[in-house]
Amino acid sequence: MPLFRLDDRIVFPDTRHAEPDGLLAIGGDLSPSRLLTAYSLGIFPWYNPGEPILWWTPSPRLVIRPAEFRVPRRLSRDFRANNLRVTMDRAFAGVIGSCAAIPRRQGAGTWISREMVSAYIRLHEMGFAHSVECWLDNELVGGLYGVALGKIFFGESMFSRLANSSKVALAVLAYQLKEWDFALLDCQVKTAHLLQFGAFEMTRELFEDSLRQNITDKEIRPGLWSLQVSPDRALRR
Repeated sequence: MPLFRLDDRIVFPDTRHAEPDGLLAIGGDLSPSRLLTAYSLGIFPWYNPGEPILWWTPSPRLVIRPAEFRVPRRLSRDFRANNLRVTMDRAFAGVIGSCAAIPRRQGAGTWISREMVSAYIRLHEMGFAHSVECWLDNELVGGLYGVALGKIFFGESMFSRLANSSKVALAVLAYQLKEWDFALLDCQVKTAHLLQFGAFEMTRELFEDSLRQNITDKEIRPGLWSLQVSPDRALRR
């Protein structure tokens, strides 16, 4: 089946037409309206700089239920030993810039282009994209960012300049999402290091059912987020 090419309309093909690897469409733009429509349907952009925008909807989908998040014992130890401080939405540009700057393990370079950085900063300014930051003194040493719609948090990327700092950020985020009664933390595709936290795979059909049940026209927590739980308590679970 030929790949669906997007035009100026904010519309996506039926996700059942995705390729076996999850690739659904090509083209379009990264405007806020297109990105928010995509996420509400379980679709996200992922492509290399200089390439056309590629849109994905993998199946199975790796997710975490915040209430069932598992905290490895060493995270609490690392958190206290390094005297880390955790915040939310205090340095979104710094977090996404760090995610873009740190090379992936698979090789040099990054998939987060300048265009992507600008697009997600716009979503952050609109109150849809959020970050969690880990600080050592006043230095940003780890964190993550993603998009929140309704009671679903779509994780995008994370970085660490200090061992396990991004995992600390993830654990604190999951605990805060649990306290806010979020249904799912989307991790997109299976990776070994996420399975240790209780991540599991869900079919596309079940994932989309969850989106329909938990994303409404009215945002649950619009605007900037602030941490309302104790990181120390979050890491003791």
